[in-house]
Amino acid sequence: MFGRWLGRRTESGAKQGNALAGLSVPQNAGMLSCRVLDPVNEPLRQAEFVVTDNGGRKVVRGETGPFGNVVATVPAGDYRLAVTSEGFTPFHGSVAVTEGGHASIGDVVMQAAAPQQLPEAGDWEIDPGHTQIGFIGRHIGMARIRGRFNSFAGAVRIAERMEDSAMHVIIDAATIDTNVQMRDDHLRSDDFLDVERYPTIEFYSERFAHRGGARWAVTGALTLHGVSRTVTLDVQYLGVGNGVMGETRAACRASTELHREDFTLTWQTMLARGIAVVGPSIEIEMDIQIVPKT
Repeated sequence: MFGRWLGRRTESGAKQGNALAGLSVPQNAGMLSCRVLDPVNEPLRQAEFVVTDNGGRKVVRGETGPFGNVVATVPAGDYRLAVTSEGFTPFHGSVAVTEGGHASIGDVVMQAAAPQQLPEAGDWEIDPGHTQIGFIGRHIGMARIRGRFNSFAGAVRIAERMEDSAMHVIIDAATIDTNVQMRDDHLRSDDFLDVERYPTIEFYSERFAHRGGARWAVTGALTLHGVSRTVTLDVQYLGVGNGVMGETRAACRASTELHREDFTLTWQTMLARGIAVVGPSIEIEMDIQIVPKT
C-alpha cells in the first residue's frame, strides 16, 4: 500500500501523465484508487481508509497523503472501501479489481457530520468506576510497559460556551500499578515519584480549544514530582448518553506525552550498551466518563 498523486497538473489545471503507468503489478493483482476531498473540494489529508474483502477481512489500511489520495495493490476481486475522518460522515463504496487493471473510484467528497451534543452547562465529576488513567513507558528501549493509577478524583465545570469550561483532576500517586510489585515499589520510591514527599499528581486546565469535529485540546498545568509544567491533552469527545440506571453521562478519550526529565524524574541507570533502563518519554492515555455532580 502506498499513497501518491496520480499524475501532475499544469498551471492551467490539466493533468499530465499517470503515476501508475510505470508501476509493476504482481500477477493476479490489480490496483484501486480514489482521491478524498472535503466539502469544498480541497484534498483531505490524514483521512483513514480500510479496504476489506467480501468476507469482511481487512486487506489494506492507511491514511491519505498531502493530496488526499488512496492507492492500493490488491489481489483481483471485489472489495469494500471505507474512508473516515474526524468531523465527516464516513464513506463506504464498492469496487471490483481485475488482474492487471486499475479500478478508480474517482473523487470521494466527504460530507460534514452533524455536531455532537455537548454536555449541559453545570458541575460534573469524573466517575472513577468507568474511568481509567493509564500510561505506557519503555523498558530498556524495547518492551512497552503499561500501567495505571487506581485512585483519582476530578471535577469538570461545563460552561455555557464550551471553550470557557474548566477541570481539575487529582491522582493518588501511590496507587501506581503495573502488575509487578517490585517495579511498583521502585516507581513509588524517591528514584521516581517519591510518593512520600509528593503524594498527589494534579492537573488544572487553563483552556479548552475546539480542533474541529469531535477533537478538542485541553491545555493546563500538570504538577508531578513537585514540578509544574504546561501540557496539552488531545481529546476525542465521544458524546452524551445514558447509563444502565438512566443517569446522564458524557465520555471522552484523552492522550498526551510527557518527558520525565521535565519533571526532574532523572533516574538514569544504564545497561552495558548505554541504553536507559527507563525511556525518556511516557505516553498518557485516559478513558473518561463524567456524570452531573449531585
